[in-house]
Amino acid sequence: MVRDGRIAGRAVLLAGQPGTGKTAIAMGMAKALGDETPFATLASSEIFSMEMSKTEALTQAFRRAVGVRIKEETKVIEGEVVEIEVDRPAAGGVPRTGKVTLKTTEMETVYDLGTKMIEALDRDKVTAGDVIQIDKASGKITKLGRSFARSRDFDAAGPSARFVACPDGELEKQKQVVHVVTLHEIDVINSRAQGFLALFAGDTGEIRPEVREQIDSKVAEWREEGKAEVVPGVLFIDEVHMLDIECFSFLNRALEQATAPLLVCATNRGVSTVRGTQYRSPHGLPIDLLDRMLIIHTQPYSEDDIRKILAIRAEEEDVDLEGDALTMLTRIGQETSLRYSIQLITAAHLAAARRKAATVGVEDVGRVYSLFLDVKRSTLMMQEYADQYMYNEIGPIAAEAGLQGGDAAMQA
Repeated sequence: MVRDGRIAGRAVLLAGQPGTGKTAIAMGMAKALGDETPFATLASSEIFSMEMSKTEALTQAFRRAVGVRIKEETKVIEGEVVEIEVDRPAAGGVPRTGKVTLKTTEMETVYDLGTKMIEALDRDKVTAGDVIQIDKASGKITKLGRSFARSRDFDAAGPSARFVACPDGELEKQKQVVHVVTLHEIDVINSRAQGFLALFAGDTGEIRPEVREQIDSKVAEWREEGKAEVVPGVLFIDEVHMLDIECFSFLNRALEQATAPLLVCATNRGVSTVRGTQYRSPHGLPIDLLDRMLIIHTQPYSEDDIRKILAIRAEEEDVDLEGDALTMLTRIGQETSLRYSIQLITAAHLAAARRKAATVGVEDVGRVYSLFLDVKRSTLMMQEYADQYMYNEIGPIAAEAGLQGGDAAMQA
Protein backbone atom coordinates (compact mmCIF):
# COMPACT_ATOMS: atom_id res chain seq x y z
CA MET A 1 0.00 0.00 0.00
CA VAL A 2 2.91 2.35 0.71
CA ARG A 3 4.49 1.65 -2.71
CA ASP A 4 1.17 2.30 -4.45
CA GLY A 5 0.64 5.53 -2.48
CA ARG A 6 -2.75 4.35 -1.18
CA ILE A 7 -2.14 5.28 2.46
CA ALA A 8 -0.26 8.55 1.93
CA GLY A 9 -1.30 11.29 4.32
CA ARG A 10 -2.21 8.79 7.05
CA ALA A 11 -0.57 8.42 10.45
CA VAL A 12 0.35 5.23 12.29
CA LEU A 13 1.41 5.03 15.94
CA LEU A 14 3.51 2.10 17.16
CA ALA A 15 2.90 1.99 20.91
CA GLY A 16 4.43 -0.51 23.29
CA GLN A 17 6.81 -1.01 26.14
CA PRO A 18 10.58 -0.69 25.55
CA GLY A 19 12.20 -3.57 23.69
CA THR A 20 9.13 -4.75 21.76
CA GLY A 21 10.51 -4.00 18.29
CA LYS A 22 8.93 -0.65 17.38
CA THR A 23 12.05 0.79 15.76
CA ALA A 24 12.87 -2.60 14.22
CA ILE A 25 9.48 -2.59 12.46
CA ALA A 26 10.24 0.83 10.96
CA MET A 27 13.70 -0.25 9.82
CA GLY A 28 12.18 -3.37 8.28
CA MET A 29 9.74 -1.18 6.35
CA ALA A 30 12.65 0.88 5.02
CA LYS A 31 14.45 -2.24 3.76
CA ALA A 32 11.29 -3.70 2.22
CA LEU A 33 10.37 -0.51 0.35
CA GLY A 34 13.76 -0.33 -1.39
CA ASP A 35 15.44 2.68 -2.98
CA GLU A 36 12.50 3.78 -5.12
CA THR A 37 10.32 4.80 -2.16
CA PRO A 38 11.73 7.55 0.11
CA PHE A 39 12.09 6.68 3.80
CA ALA A 40 13.13 9.44 6.22
CA THR A 41 13.85 8.97 9.93
CA LEU A 42 13.84 11.59 12.66
CA ALA A 43 14.40 11.41 16.41
CA SER A 44 12.23 13.90 18.29
CA SER A 45 15.18 15.18 20.31
CA GLU A 46 16.97 16.22 17.08
CA ILE A 47 14.39 18.94 16.45
CA PHE A 48 15.34 20.84 19.61
CA SER A 49 19.09 20.69 18.89
CA MET A 50 18.98 21.98 15.29
CA GLU A 51 19.95 25.53 14.42
CA MET A 52 16.57 26.22 12.84
CA SER A 53 12.95 26.53 13.92
CA LYS A 54 11.02 23.42 14.91
CA THR A 55 8.51 23.82 12.08
CA GLU A 56 11.32 24.20 9.52
CA ALA A 57 12.98 21.00 10.77
CA LEU A 58 9.69 19.11 10.50
CA THR A 59 8.99 20.60 7.04
CA GLN A 60 12.36 19.40 5.76
CA ALA A 61 11.73 15.95 7.25
CA PHE A 62 8.32 15.75 5.53
CA ARG A 63 9.77 16.80 2.17
CA ARG A 64 12.61 14.25 2.51
CA ALA A 65 9.89 11.59 2.69
CA VAL A 66 8.21 12.64 -0.60
CA GLY A 67 9.88 11.67 -3.87
CA VAL A 68 9.42 12.87 -7.42
CA ARG A 69 9.89 10.33 -10.21
CA ILE A 70 11.09 12.38 -13.19
CA LYS A 71 10.97 10.84 -16.67
CA GLU A 72 13.33 12.03 -19.38
CA GLU A 73 13.70 11.08 -23.03
CA THR A 74 17.32 10.76 -24.10
CA LYS A 75 19.06 9.64 -27.29
CA VAL A 76 21.50 6.74 -27.02
CA ILE A 77 23.65 4.72 -29.38
CA GLU A 78 23.49 1.02 -28.57
CA GLY A 79 25.29 -1.71 -30.43
CA GLU A 80 27.96 -4.40 -30.54
CA VAL A 81 31.56 -3.27 -31.01
CA VAL A 82 32.99 -4.70 -34.22
CA GLU A 83 36.32 -2.88 -34.29
CA ILE A 84 38.14 -0.04 -32.49
CA GLU A 85 40.88 1.86 -34.36
CA VAL A 86 42.96 4.42 -32.45
CA ASP A 87 45.56 6.63 -34.14
CA ARG A 88 48.51 7.17 -31.84
CA PRO A 89 50.54 10.15 -33.11
CA ALA A 90 54.28 10.01 -32.67
CA ALA A 91 54.54 13.68 -31.68
CA GLY A 92 53.66 14.42 -28.08
CA GLY A 93 50.85 16.82 -27.23
CA VAL A 94 48.79 15.89 -30.30
CA PRO A 95 45.27 14.70 -29.35
CA ARG A 96 44.45 11.13 -30.14
CA THR A 97 41.68 10.30 -32.62
CA GLY A 98 40.09 7.09 -33.72
CA LYS A 99 37.07 5.24 -35.02
CA VAL A 100 34.70 2.64 -33.59
CA THR A 101 32.50 0.34 -35.64
CA LEU A 102 29.16 -0.59 -34.06
CA LYS A 103 26.51 -2.92 -35.38
CA THR A 104 23.03 -4.23 -34.63
CA THR A 105 21.28 -7.17 -36.23
CA GLU A 106 20.12 -4.84 -39.04
CA MET A 107 22.88 -2.25 -39.62
CA GLU A 108 26.52 -1.31 -39.09
CA THR A 109 28.02 2.20 -38.73
CA VAL A 110 31.44 3.77 -38.14
CA TYR A 111 31.71 6.63 -35.60
CA ASP A 112 34.62 9.04 -35.09
CA LEU A 113 36.18 9.14 -31.63
CA GLY A 114 37.69 12.08 -29.75
CA THR A 115 40.24 12.00 -26.95
CA LYS A 116 37.67 11.80 -24.14
CA MET A 117 35.74 8.97 -25.79
CA ILE A 118 38.97 7.03 -26.34
CA GLU A 119 39.91 7.47 -22.66
CA ALA A 120 36.43 6.29 -21.61
CA LEU A 121 36.72 3.17 -23.79
CA ASP A 122 40.17 2.42 -22.34
CA ARG A 123 38.93 2.95 -18.77
CA ASP A 124 36.03 0.52 -19.23
CA LYS A 125 38.30 -1.91 -21.16
CA VAL A 126 35.91 -2.07 -24.10
CA THR A 127 37.01 -4.52 -26.79
CA ALA A 128 35.53 -6.05 -29.93
CA GLY A 129 32.50 -8.18 -29.05
CA ASP A 130 31.31 -5.96 -26.17
CA VAL A 131 27.79 -4.51 -26.28
CA ILE A 132 27.89 -0.86 -25.21
CA GLN A 133 25.52 2.07 -24.81
CA ILE A 134 26.59 5.69 -25.42
CA ASP A 135 24.55 8.62 -24.14
CA LYS A 136 24.67 11.21 -26.95
CA ALA A 137 24.05 14.15 -24.61
CA SER A 138 26.73 13.41 -22.00
CA GLY A 139 29.00 10.99 -23.87
CA LYS A 140 28.76 8.48 -21.01
CA ILE A 141 29.64 4.92 -22.05
CA THR A 142 27.92 1.98 -20.36
CA LYS A 143 29.23 -1.54 -20.92
CA LEU A 144 26.19 -3.85 -21.07
CA GLY A 145 28.07 -7.14 -21.51
CA ARG A 146 29.57 -9.48 -24.12
CA SER A 147 27.71 -10.54 -27.23
CA PHE A 148 26.37 -14.11 -27.37
CA ALA A 149 28.35 -14.48 -30.59
CA ARG A 150 31.51 -14.36 -28.43
CA SER A 151 30.21 -16.80 -25.79
CA ARG A 152 32.82 -19.39 -26.80
CA ASP A 153 35.71 -16.98 -26.19
CA PHE A 154 36.15 -17.98 -22.55
CA ASP A 155 39.86 -17.12 -22.57
CA ALA A 156 39.12 -13.56 -23.65
CA ALA A 157 35.91 -13.03 -21.66
CA GLY A 158 36.54 -14.88 -18.43
CA PRO A 159 34.12 -17.12 -16.51
CA SER A 160 32.29 -14.20 -14.84
CA ALA A 161 31.42 -12.36 -18.08
CA ARG A 162 27.79 -11.35 -18.65
CA PHE A 163 26.49 -12.26 -22.10
CA VAL A 164 23.73 -10.27 -23.83
CA ALA A 165 22.06 -10.42 -27.21
CA CYS A 166 23.20 -8.17 -30.01
CA PRO A 167 20.79 -5.18 -30.16
CA ASP A 168 18.25 -5.09 -32.98
CA GLY A 169 16.80 -2.22 -34.99
CA GLU A 170 18.50 1.17 -35.38
CA LEU A 171 21.77 2.05 -33.65
CA GLU A 172 20.39 5.41 -32.45
CA LYS A 173 17.37 5.01 -30.15
CA GLN A 174 15.14 7.06 -27.88
CA LYS A 175 15.22 5.77 -24.30
CA GLN A 176 13.30 6.85 -21.24
CA VAL A 177 15.45 7.54 -18.19
CA VAL A 178 13.80 7.71 -14.76
CA HIS A 179 15.28 9.65 -11.83
CA VAL A 180 13.84 9.64 -8.30
CA VAL A 181 14.68 12.68 -6.16
CA THR A 182 13.03 13.98 -3.01
CA LEU A 183 11.31 17.34 -2.71
CA HIS A 184 13.88 18.37 -0.11
CA GLU A 185 16.74 17.70 -2.54
CA ILE A 186 15.02 19.87 -5.15
CA ASP A 187 14.53 22.57 -2.48
CA VAL A 188 18.24 22.57 -1.59
CA ILE A 189 19.41 22.61 -5.21
CA ASN A 190 17.23 25.61 -6.02
CA SER A 191 17.91 27.57 -2.83
CA ARG A 192 21.72 27.47 -2.77
CA ALA A 193 24.28 28.98 -5.11
CA GLN A 194 26.26 25.72 -5.11
CA GLY A 195 23.30 23.89 -6.66
CA PHE A 196 23.58 20.08 -6.44
CA LEU A 197 26.83 20.32 -4.43
CA ALA A 198 24.87 21.90 -1.57
CA LEU A 199 23.45 18.43 -0.78
CA PHE A 200 26.90 17.31 0.37
CA ALA A 201 27.53 20.38 2.53
CA GLY A 202 25.63 18.95 5.54
CA ASP A 203 23.53 21.62 7.23
CA THR A 204 21.29 23.15 4.56
CA GLY A 205 19.83 25.87 6.80
CA GLU A 206 16.33 27.25 6.49
CA ILE A 207 14.70 27.35 3.05
CA ARG A 208 12.41 30.23 2.13
CA PRO A 209 8.71 29.41 1.61
CA GLU A 210 8.76 31.16 -1.80
CA VAL A 211 11.26 28.57 -3.11
CA ARG A 212 9.06 25.71 -1.98
CA GLU A 213 5.95 27.28 -3.54
CA GLN A 214 7.70 27.62 -6.89
CA ILE A 215 8.94 24.02 -6.73
CA ASP A 216 5.47 22.70 -5.81
CA SER A 217 3.89 24.56 -8.74
CA LYS A 218 6.59 23.26 -11.11
CA VAL A 219 6.13 19.66 -9.91
CA ALA A 220 2.35 20.04 -10.38
CA GLU A 221 3.02 21.27 -13.92
CA TRP A 222 5.26 18.26 -14.63
CA ARG A 223 2.55 15.93 -13.32
CA GLU A 224 -0.02 17.41 -15.69
CA GLU A 225 2.37 17.06 -18.63
CA GLY A 226 3.17 13.45 -17.68
CA LYS A 227 6.88 14.21 -17.14
CA ALA A 228 6.87 13.32 -13.43
CA GLU A 229 4.85 11.64 -10.71
CA VAL A 230 4.88 12.13 -6.95
CA VAL A 231 6.02 9.15 -4.85
CA PRO A 232 4.75 9.50 -1.25
CA GLY A 233 7.15 7.75 1.10
CA VAL A 234 7.40 7.20 4.85
CA LEU A 235 8.48 9.57 7.63
CA PHE A 236 9.38 7.74 10.85
CA ILE A 237 9.50 9.82 14.06
CA ASP A 238 10.95 7.93 17.01
CA GLU A 239 10.09 8.89 20.62
CA VAL A 240 7.27 11.09 19.32
CA HIS A 241 6.14 11.95 22.87
CA MET A 242 9.23 14.20 23.14
CA LEU A 243 7.66 16.71 20.71
CA ASP A 244 5.76 19.69 22.14
CA ILE A 245 2.31 21.11 21.40
CA GLU A 246 3.65 23.37 18.61
CA CYS A 247 5.08 20.38 16.75
CA PHE A 248 1.87 18.39 17.22
CA SER A 249 -0.15 21.28 15.76
CA PHE A 250 2.20 21.36 12.76
CA LEU A 251 1.81 17.58 12.23
CA ASN A 252 -1.97 17.97 12.19
CA ARG A 253 -1.75 20.55 9.42
CA ALA A 254 1.01 18.82 7.45
CA LEU A 255 -0.99 15.58 7.17
CA GLU A 256 -3.71 17.48 5.31
CA GLN A 257 -1.40 18.54 2.46
CA ALA A 258 -1.78 16.92 -0.95
CA THR A 259 1.82 15.61 -1.00
CA ALA A 260 1.94 14.30 2.59
CA PRO A 261 3.79 11.02 3.17
CA LEU A 262 2.80 8.19 5.49
CA LEU A 263 3.70 9.26 9.04
CA VAL A 264 4.86 6.44 11.34
CA CYS A 265 5.50 7.34 14.99
CA ALA A 266 6.80 5.27 17.90
CA THR A 267 6.38 5.80 21.63
CA ASN A 268 6.78 3.81 24.85
CA ARG A 269 4.78 6.21 27.05
CA GLY A 270 1.49 5.48 28.77
CA VAL A 271 -0.74 8.26 30.06
CA SER A 272 1.62 11.22 30.41
CA THR A 273 1.76 14.99 30.11
CA VAL A 274 1.70 16.58 26.65
CA ARG A 275 4.85 18.70 26.44
CA GLY A 276 4.12 22.41 26.45
CA THR A 277 0.80 21.96 28.28
CA GLN A 278 -0.48 20.87 31.69
CA TYR A 279 -2.80 18.23 30.25
CA ARG A 280 -2.28 14.48 30.47
CA SER A 281 -3.14 12.30 27.51
CA PRO A 282 -2.60 8.70 26.33
CA HIS A 283 0.97 8.25 25.00
CA GLY A 284 1.70 11.93 25.68
CA LEU A 285 0.03 12.97 22.40
CA PRO A 286 -2.91 15.39 21.98
CA ILE A 287 -6.30 13.74 21.54
CA ASP A 288 -6.97 15.40 18.15
CA LEU A 289 -3.72 13.94 16.73
CA LEU A 290 -4.38 10.51 18.26
CA ASP A 291 -7.80 10.56 16.57
CA ARG A 292 -6.05 10.70 13.18
CA MET A 293 -3.78 7.75 13.92
CA LEU A 294 -4.04 4.03 13.42
CA ILE A 295 -2.63 2.74 16.72
CA ILE A 296 -0.69 -0.53 16.71
CA HIS A 297 0.24 -2.02 20.08
CA THR A 298 3.46 -4.04 20.09
CA GLN A 299 3.66 -7.01 22.47
CA PRO A 300 6.72 -8.42 24.30
CA TYR A 301 8.57 -11.18 22.47
CA SER A 302 7.77 -14.79 23.28
CA GLU A 303 10.44 -17.26 24.36
CA ASP A 304 10.73 -18.71 20.84
CA ASP A 305 11.03 -15.23 19.33
CA ILE A 306 13.80 -14.25 21.75
CA ARG A 307 15.68 -17.47 21.01
CA LYS A 308 15.49 -16.89 17.23
CA ILE A 309 16.57 -13.26 17.53
CA LEU A 310 19.54 -14.18 19.73
CA ALA A 311 20.56 -16.95 17.32
CA ILE A 312 20.44 -14.55 14.35
CA ARG A 313 22.37 -11.88 16.25
CA ALA A 314 25.04 -14.39 17.30
CA GLU A 315 25.41 -15.50 13.68
CA GLU A 316 25.75 -11.87 12.56
CA GLU A 317 28.51 -11.29 15.13
CA ASP A 318 30.28 -14.59 14.21
CA VAL A 319 29.75 -16.01 17.69
CA ASP A 320 29.32 -19.77 18.05
CA LEU A 321 26.89 -20.43 20.92
CA GLU A 322 26.37 -23.80 22.56
CA GLY A 323 22.76 -24.94 22.92
CA ASP A 324 22.75 -24.53 26.70
CA ALA A 325 24.32 -21.07 26.43
CA LEU A 326 21.61 -19.96 23.97
CA THR A 327 18.93 -21.34 26.32
CA MET A 328 20.44 -19.42 29.23
CA LEU A 329 20.57 -16.18 27.21
CA THR A 330 16.95 -16.72 26.22
CA ARG A 331 15.90 -17.02 29.88
CA ILE A 332 17.92 -13.94 30.77
CA GLY A 333 16.13 -12.08 27.96
CA GLN A 334 12.77 -13.15 29.39
CA GLU A 335 13.63 -12.15 32.95
CA THR A 336 15.41 -8.86 32.11
CA SER A 337 15.18 -7.53 28.56
CA LEU A 338 16.08 -8.61 25.05
CA ARG A 339 18.47 -5.68 24.69
CA TYR A 340 20.43 -6.71 27.76
CA SER A 341 20.61 -10.30 26.57
CA ILE A 342 21.91 -9.20 23.15
CA GLN A 343 24.63 -7.11 24.81
CA LEU A 344 25.87 -10.20 26.67
CA ILE A 345 26.63 -12.09 23.42
CA THR A 346 29.80 -10.15 22.57
CA ALA A 347 30.90 -10.02 26.22
CA ALA A 348 30.46 -13.79 26.56
CA HIS A 349 32.40 -14.31 23.33
CA LEU A 350 35.32 -12.35 24.77
CA ALA A 351 35.13 -14.36 27.99
CA ALA A 352 35.27 -17.60 25.96
CA ALA A 353 38.24 -16.30 23.95
CA ARG A 354 40.06 -15.50 27.18
CA ARG A 355 39.88 -19.14 28.24
CA LYS A 356 40.80 -20.12 24.64
CA ALA A 357 37.48 -21.80 23.87
CA ALA A 358 36.05 -21.99 20.35
CA THR A 359 32.42 -21.80 21.47
CA VAL A 360 30.56 -19.80 24.11
CA GLY A 361 29.39 -21.98 26.96
CA VAL A 362 27.14 -21.59 30.00
CA GLU A 363 30.07 -20.64 32.23
CA ASP A 364 30.92 -17.72 29.91
CA VAL A 365 27.35 -16.40 29.95
CA GLY A 366 27.23 -16.81 33.74
CA ARG A 367 30.49 -14.93 34.18
CA VAL A 368 29.43 -11.87 32.15
CA TYR A 369 25.96 -11.97 33.75
CA SER A 370 27.61 -11.59 37.16
CA LEU A 371 29.94 -8.83 35.93
CA PHE A 372 27.39 -6.64 34.10
CA LEU A 373 24.16 -5.75 35.90
CA ASP A 374 20.74 -5.28 34.35
CA VAL A 375 18.35 -2.53 35.47
CA LYS A 376 16.61 -4.62 38.15
CA ARG A 377 19.78 -5.83 39.87
CA SER A 378 21.33 -2.37 39.63
CA THR A 379 18.29 -0.86 41.39
CA LEU A 380 18.40 -3.54 44.08
CA MET A 381 22.07 -2.80 44.65
CA MET A 382 21.28 0.90 45.05
CA GLN A 383 18.63 0.03 47.62
CA GLU A 384 21.09 -2.11 49.54
CA TYR A 385 23.84 0.52 49.55
CA ALA A 386 21.55 3.56 49.58
CA ASP A 387 23.39 5.30 52.39
CA GLN A 388 26.62 5.33 50.34
CA TYR A 389 25.10 7.28 47.39
CA MET A 390 24.72 11.04 47.17
CA TYR A 391 21.28 12.67 46.79
CA ASN A 392 19.56 9.31 47.27
CA GLU A 393 15.78 8.81 47.07
CA ILE A 394 14.93 5.17 47.69
CA GLY A 395 11.16 5.11 48.06
CA PRO A 396 9.85 6.38 44.73
CA ILE A 397 12.37 4.44 42.65
CA ALA A 398 11.63 1.12 44.31
CA ALA A 399 7.88 1.66 44.16
CA GLU A 400 7.86 2.56 40.46
CA ALA A 401 10.17 -0.27 39.47
CA GLY A 402 8.07 -2.90 41.24
CA LEU A 403 11.13 -5.02 41.81
CA GLN A 404 11.44 -8.35 43.53
CA GLY A 405 14.61 -9.79 44.98
CA GLY A 406 16.53 -12.70 43.51
CA ASP A 407 18.24 -13.46 40.27
CA ALA A 408 15.51 -15.49 38.56
CA ALA A 409 17.43 -15.83 35.32
CA MET A 410 20.50 -17.29 37.01
CA GLN A 411 18.41 -19.66 39.11
CA ALA A 412 16.80 -20.93 35.90
